[in-house]
Amino acid sequence: MSVPLDLDQLQSFCAIADCGSFTEAARRVNKTQSAVSMQIKRLEERLGHALLSREGRGVSLTQHGEALYSRARKMLKVNAEIMDLFAGEGEMAGAIRFGVPDDYAVRLLPVILSSFQKLYPKIIIDVRCAASEELLADMKQGRYDLICFTQGTNREYGELFRTEKMFWVAAQGGQALHMDPLPIAGGQACCWKDNAVEALDRIGRDYRVAYTSSNALAIASAVLTDLAIGFLPESALQPGMLAIAEDKNLPRLRDAEIALMRASHAYGGIYDALARHIVASMGNLDVADPLPIAAE
Repeated sequence: MSVPLDLDQLQSFCAIADCGSFTEAARRVNKTQSAVSMQIKRLEERLGHALLSREGRGVSLTQHGEALYSRARKMLKVNAEIMDLFAGEGEMAGAIRFGVPDDYAVRLLPVILSSFQKLYPKIIIDVRCAASEELLADMKQGRYDLICFTQGTNREYGELFRTEKMFWVAAQGGQALHMDPLPIAGGQACCWKDNAVEALDRIGRDYRVAYTSSNALAIASAVLTDLAIGFLPESALQPGMLAIAEDKNLPRLRDAEIALMRASHAYGGIYDALARHIVASMGNLDVADPLPIAAE
């Protein structure tokens, strides 16, 4: 019978895969760089294949490394579940570095995180708001344990937990909606803006990017003051906005997809507690505010 793989080696391997650096991975797993290098050497010898490719200062996964990575994360997840199963009944405590897009930080997350804090008063959550692409980049740099981000199915290892209808939004009674070219407002690196631009190009609708900001409140302000029209998921609609799902001049947008992503160490315990709370809460949120929605 074959000897089981070493979970400690797999943890170090996943840390390298997450950040692309032996130095950073060693810091994450609290080992020296030489110790991590020796772990990877032994893991590669055990499996009989090179798992990592060194490219200058960076490190990437080989084809065999890619095959191992997804399975190694599953093993780490199961290990955390087993440890939780046999853990004592003591109150959970610790700190979580959590990132969330501005779009959801304004209305949904404060309520969710407040209720979580009441359930788990000894778990400290350090929250940072940023655009999804920035959150994903910073996750790779080791700045988060858990992030919530948009368009989850575009990224491997994102745990998709919510989809929402997307709307074109304009100021009620405003003129921006009727301008030609159509003024639009969106984020600097934004999948929703890319979707909107593709949709307008598809029907040949003339437009111009009139307002660009990485801040969701600034985008909403541009819409509400009639500087431009925007695009938001249903839960982010605000009073004063006219929401349009589709009409002859505005094509239907793809649904928004919201997902969680974890660092490879962020399984079990406090991390699962927060992830479960977010998924359960956002999956049951009532977003049917009395906002005017134009007839389709």
